[in-house]
Amino acid sequence: MDVSAAKAIGAAICMGLGAIGPAIGEGNAVGKALEGMARQPETSGTLRTNMILGCAITETTGIYSLVIALLLLFVYKG
Repeated sequence: MDVSAAKAIGAAICMGLGAIGPAIGEGNAVGKALEGMARQPETSGTLRTNMILGCAITETTGIYSLVIALLLLFVYKG
């Protein structure tokens, strides 16, 4: 197997698995925040702020996997 093909496959697996966690986490967070806003509309500002902060923190996992995938593709010379 060619090294460049192995790097591409490794980067694809890294991004595929690295995107699953944030997608599930953000979907769960947004769903629960909307559920809370529907129950208590007066707390929607606080819930929205906390939801956006939580989604930003959750998205860092996807960004880390992107960085690793880019490192595999462009930096690793093996």
